[in-house]
Amino acid sequence: MGRQKKLMRNFIGIIKDRASLIKAALSIKRSAATIRAAVIRATTHSTSSPPKEHRVAAVLALGHGSLPTARACIAAIMYRLHGTGNAHVALKCLITLRHVVARGTFILRDQLSSFPDTGCRNFLNVTAFRDVETWEISSWVRWYGAVLESNLIASRILGVYISSSSDLTRNKPTFTSLLNSDLMREIDVLVRIVEELSNFPDSLHCQKNDLVYEAVNLTGKDYRSTQRQIGTRLSECVDRIDRSRFGESAELTRCLTRLEECRERLVALFVNRNRNDAFWDLVRETKAKAEEERERERWVVTVSEWTRFEERVKGPSQRLRLAYGGEWDRVHLTVMPAMA
Repeated sequence: MGRQKKLMRNFIGIIKDRASLIKAALSIKRSAATIRAAVIRATTHSTSSPPKEHRVAAVLALGHGSLPTARACIAAIMYRLHGTGNAHVALKCLITLRHVVARGTFILRDQLSSFPDTGCRNFLNVTAFRDVETWEISSWVRWYGAVLESNLIASRILGVYISSSSDLTRNKPTFTSLLNSDLMREIDVLVRIVEELSNFPDSLHCQKNDLVYEAVNLTGKDYRSTQRQIGTRLSECVDRIDRSRFGESAELTRCLTRLEECRERLVALFVNRNRNDAFWDLVRETKAKAEEERERERWVVTVSEWTRFEERVKGPSQRLRLAYGGEWDRVHLTVMPAMA
């Protein structure tokens, strides 16, 4: 984008922001005006820098009010996200939503997690986002939206927010009463987060943009948290693997194979900042044990099927003891039924 064209775009963005603030100020509903103004100031067109801390704090403060205020806050961010065609504004909206997940109050996070009421996948609705003047940044908007969605979907299943360190500290996972199928479901949804992370755009040079860099930095924190959550569940799987049902070891193997396929791209994204070799060693060891158990299950199934086949062909045998010398002899004679 040429310098003059970029300056004109920024100028138009500033005008749009001021017009939106004036419109909010003229609203007869003061609470709604306050909410809209806080969201607009946190997601301005003017710069490609991340939202300033005091602007984010103003949005998060809305979560300390009533439930309707929290609901209106999330709705305002979503309205801003869905109504813009500017990649920088969209990324700022997504980054603000991530701060809501990581640092917001319970009611604020709950309103985001349940938005919309259907709780459907792709509720952030940025999969088709296009900013014709910044195609490369647009691809990072779509990627970060998908990552954030996968985090929120995981939070519904796990009952904790991956991005919230305080939430994870207060709600340490316990697996004693968890069924194997539920444990596998949790591992699967965590692996899906890693898969979304690895689907980043090929334009890594865009990390020179402060907004893109901030998005990658925040996902790096979420990635470390996701690794810890997967690790605790894999340790539980190792303890249970000898007692697993038929097919569960195969499912675990497939899941860990998907996880390993993401490793190389994640190294490229985070430039070895989040290598965590101990985590990948655990993945490899768990997968090896799962494969060993799967082979044992296959052998048991093969033997069982062969035994049933022999019984169908030969039929049940009967053993008789014959009288010999006035006494019953202990030698058995096997009599096979006639075959048709």
